[in-house]
Amino acid sequence: MRDTGSTWKKSRYLNMSLSETGKELKKRPYVPGQHGSPLRRKKSSEYGKQLIEKQKLRTLYGVNERQFRRLFNLASKSKGITGLEFFRILESRLDNLVYRLGFAPTRKAARQLVNHGHILVNGKKVDIPSYLCKVNDVISVKESSRTLKVIKESLESAPATVGYVELDKEKLSGKFIRVPERNELSQDINEAAIIEYYNRLL
Repeated sequence: MRDTGSTWKKSRYLNMSLSETGKELKKRPYVPGQHGSPLRRKKSSEYGKQLIEKQKLRTLYGVNERQFRRLFNLASKSKGITGLEFFRILESRLDNLVYRLGFAPTRKAARQLVNHGHILVNGKKVDIPSYLCKVNDVISVKESSRTLKVIKESLESAPATVGYVELDKEKLSGKFIRVPERNELSQDINEAAIIEYYNRLL
């Protein structure tokens, strides 16, 4: 059985489902620890709330602080709404799209598939999980990796893919067909608070 302990603890600490299924919070909707209880959450300052929102989004996508800040700066320079553009950039990461297509059960497992050279983008091997894909890019599993147990099991158990990717299960290939809309992304994140957090640092 896959070890979900640390992920579930993080989900309970952040009060959001990192698997985006809600399973982690169903049985224990409170912070982890010996004395955890539904009443244990302390009131936070505005800065504390902003910090938690940043941690939620960073943990959800499994991005380190330096990458996260770099992608935020990229989003803030775009012409669109900063919060939505930030989400869209995070969603366009190769590891995230491998996960969204159902080739891996978690983003962490997706990063490993990419790192080990099992994934192609437009027919070419890309082993950088943070690689930013473009709309219409084709993401596929390398032919010699198609029998991998993790991919088979993930595709068998994965829920339906999101509306902005298209999957061909037979060919183990998918396409990033459009950028996502805000209502297709996590409703547990307050991206305005993240923008306020980084504005404090300017």
